[in-house]
Amino acid sequence: MSLREHDLTLPIGQDAIKELRAGDLVYLSGEIFATAGLPTHDRLLRCIDGQEELPFDMRNGALFHLGSLNEEAEDGSLRIVYMNPTTSTRFNGHMPRLIPGLGLRMTGGKGGLSAESARAMAEAGCVYLGFLGGGAEIITAAIRKVTGIGWPEMISHYRIARIEVERLGPLTVGIDAHGNSIYDTTLEAAAGRREEILARMRTQREGT
Repeated sequence: MSLREHDLTLPIGQDAIKELRAGDLVYLSGEIFATAGLPTHDRLLRCIDGQEELPFDMRNGALFHLGSLNEEAEDGSLRIVYMNPTTSTRFNGHMPRLIPGLGLRMTGGKGGLSAESARAMAEAGCVYLGFLGGGAEIITAAIRKVTGIGWPEMISHYRIARIEVERLGPLTVGIDAHGNSIYDTTLEAAAGRREEILARMRTQREGT
């Protein structure tokens, strides 16, 4: 199967999301939302429960698990010094509710999400995009400007940064809106080779 690439602009509709398949490459332009905080995700759940107001309307948008260091520029605006992906599985307890509750079309970070999250994505029309671990330079280079900071009273990594990006990527569709996951495929392939690998190791031990 040939590798498919997509240049997409946020916000994005469900029809475009359903065109994506696990393994496709994506470049994103437009505004994204980013945070790396567990307390932030707890707070987002309180928002969708009506306990406080959301700092941003994220419908048809992308919430990524990205840690950032931001600082104030001379003109008073904020700039991102660097941005790097964090492990998404930390948020497995949050994402099945946040995906439909926030109206997300995309989420992402490192390492994928649980089967429960994948089901929520399939029901809501959302995909998971995998970022290159240690790819801070590539991610940061795509940033054009910070357009807003949600909950600035929180520490830098916990704030929600609203960021304008241009051709952020390449990002890999790790879980598509049809429930297909490259993470499941990888685990199945590894499990399938387990007996073969163990047999080879036994043979090597017997030969020494």
